[in-house]
Amino acid sequence: MYPKINDYLYIQVASSDAAEAEIEYKSRIAETEDEAFLIEIPMQEGNGRLKKLFIGDELSIYFITEGGVKNFFNTHVVGFREDVIRMVKVRKPNEDSIFKIQRRSFFRVSAELELAVKDHNGSRFLVRTDDIGGGGTSFLSDTKVKLDLGGKLFCWLLVTYRNGSLEHVYFEGEIVRIKKLENGRNLAMLKFAAISDTERQKIIRYCFERQFDFRNR
Repeated sequence: MYPKINDYLYIQVASSDAAEAEIEYKSRIAETEDEAFLIEIPMQEGNGRLKKLFIGDELSIYFITEGGVKNFFNTHVVGFREDVIRMVKVRKPNEDSIFKIQRRSFFRVSAELELAVKDHNGSRFLVRTDDIGGGGTSFLSDTKVKLDLGGKLFCWLLVTYRNGSLEHVYFEGEIVRIKKLENGRNLAMLKFAAISDTERQKIIRYCFERQFDFRNR
């Protein structure tokens, strides 16, 4: 389902500057065409700063539908139109490339990301994730790493985005399952016991980018 005229869009602009890439702008759909949306100049909430866009700029966008469902898609700027107001023309995505994320339902994607962990005894170790999602993650570890079911872990995740920017995501995890693999290693599955909305959003953005890449292979 596509957004409609007057619906609000929440936009992040791909940038090699990590701080700039994290800024969220708000815009509104002014008109629609067969292959494009015409949107108002995006504005940063809080300070009212307008974002100047250029043809070819890559955008990560979501809009909210009934029930608080976030609908994500990627697009890019294809042109401009001068009318009563200046409008930005962005390419309309294929409808099946729009991903819906329920507030309490998060999809997971396969991902090998670096994860630094500290347990409740202060022991530290470095592992790589097996998958990641908005509700939790799993990682592979050697048997020498002591893990306890229900144990709490303090974690720092290194996330890499398509535009090359990096983010460190902090969360507290709880081990909900430990599976011994045939190769002798353990697969530990975590749920997020404590994570801020801002940190969770960084992970959801990464998952969306990965899902988008999988669809286009």
